[in-house]
Amino acid sequence: VWKAMDGKLGAHVREAISKVNLFAFEKMWDNGFRQMTTSGKAIEQAAYMASLKIRVPVSPLSISMFKALGAAPASLQFSEVYSALQTKVVDAQENPLPIIQVAKLYEVQKSCAVSNHIWDGFWFIANGRAWRGLPPDIQKIVASAINDAGVAQRGDIKSLNDTVQADLQSKGLAFNKTNPDSFRAKLRDGGFYKEWQERFGAEAWGLLEGAVGKLA
Repeated sequence: VWKAMDGKLGAHVREAISKVNLFAFEKMWDNGFRQMTTSGKAIEQAAYMASLKIRVPVSPLSISMFKALGAAPASLQFSEVYSALQTKVVDAQENPLPIIQVAKLYEVQKSCAVSNHIWDGFWFIANGRAWRGLPPDIQKIVASAINDAGVAQRGDIKSLNDTVQADLQSKGLAFNKTNPDSFRAKLRDGGFYKEWQERFGAEAWGLLEGAVGKLA
Protein backbone atom coordinates (compact mmCIF):
# COMPACT_ATOMS: atom_id res chain seq x y z
CA VAL A 1 0.00 0.00 0.00
CA TRP A 2 2.56 2.57 1.08
CA LYS A 3 4.83 1.81 -1.86
CA ALA A 4 1.95 2.91 -4.09
CA MET A 5 0.46 5.74 -2.06
CA ASP A 6 3.79 7.30 -1.02
CA GLY A 7 5.05 6.91 -4.58
CA LYS A 8 3.99 7.78 -8.10
CA LEU A 9 0.38 6.61 -7.77
CA GLY A 10 -0.25 8.75 -4.70
CA ALA A 11 1.35 11.75 -6.41
CA HIS A 12 -0.89 11.21 -9.43
CA VAL A 13 -4.04 11.20 -7.29
CA ARG A 14 -2.94 14.24 -5.31
CA GLU A 15 -2.34 16.10 -8.57
CA ALA A 16 -5.89 15.25 -9.66
CA ILE A 17 -7.19 16.54 -6.32
CA SER A 18 -5.31 19.80 -6.83
CA LYS A 19 -7.24 20.41 -10.05
CA VAL A 20 -10.42 21.03 -8.02
CA ASN A 21 -8.66 23.66 -5.86
CA LEU A 22 -7.83 21.35 -2.96
CA PHE A 23 -4.44 20.57 -1.44
CA ALA A 24 -3.78 17.01 -0.24
CA PHE A 25 -0.90 16.61 2.20
CA GLU A 26 1.76 14.17 1.08
CA LYS A 27 1.35 11.30 3.54
CA MET A 28 -1.87 9.32 3.49
CA TRP A 29 -3.50 8.13 6.70
CA ASP A 30 -4.68 4.56 7.29
CA ASN A 31 -8.10 3.08 8.02
CA GLY A 32 -6.93 -0.49 7.45
CA PHE A 33 -8.06 -3.30 5.19
CA ARG A 34 -11.70 -4.31 4.98
CA GLN A 35 -12.70 -7.85 5.98
CA MET A 36 -15.90 -9.81 5.33
CA THR A 37 -18.14 -11.24 8.04
CA THR A 38 -21.07 -13.62 7.62
CA SER A 39 -23.85 -15.11 9.71
CA GLY A 40 -23.47 -18.45 7.94
CA LYS A 41 -20.77 -20.39 6.14
CA ALA A 42 -17.24 -19.04 6.40
CA ILE A 43 -15.93 -17.50 3.16
CA GLU A 44 -12.73 -19.23 2.04
CA GLN A 45 -12.96 -19.19 -1.76
CA ALA A 46 -14.47 -16.75 -4.24
CA ALA A 47 -17.02 -19.44 -5.15
CA TYR A 48 -18.54 -19.03 -1.68
CA MET A 49 -19.63 -15.51 -2.68
CA ALA A 50 -22.30 -16.75 -5.12
CA SER A 51 -25.62 -14.97 -4.42
CA LEU A 52 -24.39 -13.88 -0.97
CA LYS A 53 -26.49 -10.98 0.31
CA ILE A 54 -23.82 -8.60 1.56
CA ARG A 55 -24.06 -5.01 2.72
CA VAL A 56 -21.58 -2.69 1.04
CA PRO A 57 -21.07 1.08 1.27
CA VAL A 58 -22.83 3.40 -1.14
CA SER A 59 -19.84 3.20 -3.47
CA PRO A 60 -19.73 2.33 -7.19
CA LEU A 61 -16.41 0.50 -6.78
CA SER A 62 -17.68 -1.70 -3.93
CA ILE A 63 -20.89 -2.54 -5.77
CA SER A 64 -18.95 -3.36 -8.94
CA MET A 65 -16.49 -5.57 -7.06
CA PHE A 66 -19.07 -7.69 -5.28
CA LYS A 67 -21.24 -8.08 -8.36
CA ALA A 68 -18.17 -9.35 -10.23
CA LEU A 69 -17.62 -11.85 -7.41
CA GLY A 70 -21.14 -13.16 -7.95
CA ALA A 71 -22.59 -11.75 -4.73
CA ALA A 72 -25.80 -9.76 -4.29
CA PRO A 73 -24.54 -6.46 -2.82
CA ALA A 74 -26.94 -4.10 -1.07
CA SER A 75 -25.93 -0.49 -0.49
CA LEU A 76 -27.09 0.56 2.97
CA GLN A 77 -26.12 3.46 5.21
CA PHE A 78 -23.90 2.32 8.08
CA SER A 79 -26.58 3.19 10.65
CA GLU A 80 -28.74 0.44 9.13
CA VAL A 81 -26.13 -2.33 9.10
CA TYR A 82 -26.70 -3.91 12.53
CA SER A 83 -30.48 -4.15 12.14
CA ALA A 84 -30.15 -5.40 8.55
CA LEU A 85 -27.88 -8.22 9.74
CA GLN A 86 -30.08 -8.94 12.75
CA THR A 87 -33.25 -9.25 10.65
CA LYS A 88 -31.49 -11.17 7.83
CA VAL A 89 -32.12 -8.46 5.24
CA VAL A 90 -28.47 -9.19 4.45
CA ASP A 91 -26.33 -12.11 5.61
CA ALA A 92 -22.91 -10.50 5.43
CA GLN A 93 -21.05 -7.20 5.57
CA GLU A 94 -17.50 -5.88 5.15
CA ASN A 95 -15.57 -3.31 7.18
CA PRO A 96 -12.21 -2.78 8.88
CA LEU A 97 -11.92 -4.75 12.13
CA PRO A 98 -12.16 -1.74 14.49
CA ILE A 99 -15.52 -0.82 12.93
CA ILE A 100 -16.77 -4.39 13.41
CA GLN A 101 -15.73 -4.14 17.05
CA VAL A 102 -17.17 -0.70 17.83
CA ALA A 103 -20.50 -1.44 16.09
CA LYS A 104 -20.75 -4.80 17.91
CA LEU A 105 -21.36 -6.61 14.64
CA TYR A 106 -19.90 -9.76 16.23
CA GLU A 107 -23.27 -10.06 18.00
CA VAL A 108 -25.03 -10.78 14.69
CA GLN A 109 -22.21 -12.44 12.72
CA LYS A 110 -20.46 -15.79 13.17
CA SER A 111 -17.31 -15.70 11.08
CA CYS A 112 -14.81 -13.24 9.63
CA ALA A 113 -12.90 -13.93 6.42
CA VAL A 114 -9.53 -12.17 6.39
CA SER A 115 -9.83 -11.12 2.77
CA ASN A 116 -8.11 -7.71 2.72
CA HIS A 117 -10.25 -7.07 -0.38
CA ILE A 118 -10.28 -3.26 -0.12
CA TRP A 119 -7.90 -0.91 1.64
CA ASP A 120 -9.22 2.27 3.23
CA GLY A 121 -7.19 5.42 3.71
CA PHE A 122 -7.50 9.17 3.51
CA TRP A 123 -5.57 12.36 3.03
CA PHE A 124 -5.83 15.49 5.11
CA ILE A 125 -7.16 18.12 2.70
CA ALA A 126 -6.89 21.92 2.74
CA ASN A 127 -8.59 24.57 0.64
CA GLY A 128 -6.17 25.20 -2.22
CA ARG A 129 -6.43 28.98 -2.26
CA ALA A 130 -6.11 29.23 1.54
CA TRP A 131 -3.09 26.91 1.49
CA ARG A 132 -1.34 28.87 -1.23
CA GLY A 133 -1.98 32.05 0.76
CA LEU A 134 0.11 30.83 3.70
CA PRO A 135 3.77 31.92 3.97
CA PRO A 136 6.20 29.16 2.89
CA ASP A 137 7.60 28.72 6.40
CA ILE A 138 4.12 28.16 7.83
CA GLN A 139 3.31 25.71 5.04
CA LYS A 140 6.46 23.76 5.89
CA ILE A 141 5.62 23.58 9.60
CA VAL A 142 2.02 22.49 9.04
CA ALA A 143 2.89 19.96 6.32
CA SER A 144 5.67 18.45 8.41
CA ALA A 145 3.39 18.03 11.44
CA ILE A 146 0.54 16.45 9.48
CA ASN A 147 2.79 14.16 7.44
CA ASP A 148 4.74 12.98 10.50
CA ALA A 149 1.50 12.31 12.36
CA GLY A 150 0.17 10.37 9.39
CA VAL A 151 3.18 8.04 9.31
CA ALA A 152 2.90 7.47 13.08
CA GLN A 153 -0.83 6.78 12.75
CA ARG A 154 -0.14 3.94 10.32
CA GLY A 155 1.73 2.06 13.02
CA ASP A 156 -1.04 2.75 15.51
CA ILE A 157 -3.66 1.29 13.16
CA LYS A 158 -1.60 -1.85 12.56
CA SER A 159 -1.24 -2.40 16.31
CA LEU A 160 -4.94 -1.69 16.82
CA ASN A 161 -5.97 -4.24 14.20
CA ASP A 162 -3.83 -6.92 15.85
CA THR A 163 -5.41 -6.20 19.23
CA VAL A 164 -8.94 -5.99 17.85
CA GLN A 165 -8.77 -9.39 16.17
CA ALA A 166 -7.91 -11.05 19.47
CA ASP A 167 -10.76 -9.19 21.19
CA LEU A 168 -13.28 -10.20 18.52
CA GLN A 169 -12.17 -13.82 18.76
CA SER A 170 -12.73 -13.70 22.52
CA LYS A 171 -16.29 -12.52 21.81
CA GLY A 172 -16.98 -15.55 19.62
CA LEU A 173 -16.22 -14.30 16.12
CA ALA A 174 -14.34 -17.02 14.24
CA PHE A 175 -11.58 -15.99 11.82
CA ASN A 176 -10.47 -17.81 8.69
CA LYS A 177 -8.00 -17.23 5.86
CA THR A 178 -9.06 -16.88 2.24
CA ASN A 179 -7.57 -17.87 -1.12
CA PRO A 180 -6.62 -14.54 -2.75
CA ASP A 181 -5.92 -16.14 -6.15
CA SER A 182 -9.50 -17.37 -6.42
CA PHE A 183 -10.82 -13.86 -5.78
CA ARG A 184 -8.44 -12.25 -8.29
CA ALA A 185 -9.41 -14.79 -10.95
CA LYS A 186 -13.12 -14.21 -10.34
CA LEU A 187 -12.67 -10.43 -10.54
CA ARG A 188 -10.69 -10.78 -13.74
CA ASP A 189 -13.24 -13.10 -15.33
CA GLY A 190 -16.11 -10.88 -14.16
CA GLY A 191 -14.69 -7.83 -15.91
CA PHE A 192 -14.01 -5.86 -12.74
CA TYR A 193 -10.42 -4.96 -13.56
CA LYS A 194 -11.25 -4.08 -17.15
CA GLU A 195 -14.10 -1.80 -16.06
CA TRP A 196 -11.96 0.14 -13.59
CA GLN A 197 -9.00 0.28 -15.94
CA GLU A 198 -11.27 2.14 -18.35
CA ARG A 199 -12.68 4.38 -15.62
CA PHE A 200 -9.34 5.33 -14.09
CA GLY A 201 -7.52 5.70 -17.40
CA ALA A 202 -4.33 4.20 -18.76
CA GLU A 203 -1.92 6.42 -16.83
CA ALA A 204 -3.40 5.82 -13.37
CA TRP A 205 -3.87 2.11 -14.06
CA GLY A 206 -0.29 1.78 -15.22
CA LEU A 207 0.93 3.38 -12.01
CA LEU A 208 -1.26 1.03 -9.97
CA GLU A 209 0.05 -2.07 -11.73
CA GLY A 210 3.58 -0.72 -11.39
CA ALA A 211 3.12 -0.89 -7.62
CA VAL A 212 1.08 -4.08 -7.16
CA GLY A 213 1.71 -6.13 -10.30
CA LYS A 214 -0.40 -7.06 -13.31
CA LEU A 215 -4.16 -7.05 -12.70
CA ALA A 216 -6.11 -6.80 -15.96
